[in-house]
Amino acid sequence: MSEAQKPLLEPQAVMEAAAKLRTLLLEVKKVIVGQDLMLERMLVALLARGHVLIEGVPGLAKTLAIKTLAEAIGASFKRIQFTPDLVPADLLGTRIYNPKEATFEVELGPIFANLILADEINRAPAKIQSALLEAMQERQVTIGHQTYRLPDPFLVLATQNPIESEGTYFLPEAQVDRFMFKVWLDYPAFYEEMTVVERVSSKFEPVEVVLSGDELRELQAMADRVHVHPAVTEYAVRLTRATRDPGEVGLAQLKKYISYGGSPRASVNLILGAKALAIVRGREYALPEDVRDLAPEVLRHRIIPSYEALADEVRLEEVLQKIIAATPLPKVHLGDPYREARSSLENPSA
Repeated sequence: MSEAQKPLLEPQAVMEAAAKLRTLLLEVKKVIVGQDLMLERMLVALLARGHVLIEGVPGLAKTLAIKTLAEAIGASFKRIQFTPDLVPADLLGTRIYNPKEATFEVELGPIFANLILADEINRAPAKIQSALLEAMQERQVTIGHQTYRLPDPFLVLATQNPIESEGTYFLPEAQVDRFMFKVWLDYPAFYEEMTVVERVSSKFEPVEVVLSGDELRELQAMADRVHVHPAVTEYAVRLTRATRDPGEVGLAQLKKYISYGGSPRASVNLILGAKALAIVRGREYALPEDVRDLAPEVLRHRIIPSYEALADEVRLEEVLQKIIAATPLPKVHLGDPYREARSSLENPSA
């Protein structure tokens, strides 16, 4: 079904969905202090069926945030601590020989859960990273000659520590590209850190289940039906293309600092994320601002700096911010086309 043929969402239904998501966010914030950007991106990833890579120094509640979110949606949750000696069978499962029956039986691994915390994912070698590719992209795992579907919903939330190099591995580009978002965490503000100390020194409030799996799937289906104006899609594609050739937005001097830009998967994720973010913000249509707000998290891990950028000590984040600022936001008059589309659906004879 094309975008034009999809039944349009009712504003009231979208407002109710946004209220549910706010309730979920408040439940998580019983435990987590600050980190609003990370929490919002996690909600967007849930709705858009994406995966999130969270990078930050130790002690910023990356693991706790993911665990708390799983508790609040009543989903099955597995934490996998990645280490250099991990093998794919530890993650996916394996075939075990049963001598009594003289047959092989399949023992499914911990990846068969709704929310997977891949803790310190950069501590696992390439063999483990490649084992994740099929699971993250096709939502399935192949063991021997059998393919097993993963639970729905399925979301990988991975963490990595940027300050350690001992016993760590660079993630392959194919693996990094599977993540919808890469979120960078910074230290909390003064009063946020005061609150963290107070909460840890007392006792956390118990987290209640405020969103069921069925409700989450309904919200995901709702995000699929969010209206996207062609100009918004064009803006997302222009942003991605500008990371490959900054000259398209008048920044030809930056091209020497970029070896490779974002793939078409970046353009797709900008739109999928914008649709989910529209639901979070209580709208039944996506705006160019939704795409712009998500652009840093969608694009930063998909741009590979050149040797010249490393030699000149050019920060990739600064290059990306210049590209986003130089790409003009389209002037989209969503009201009239949206009302015309709704009118044509409600009055087919008109």
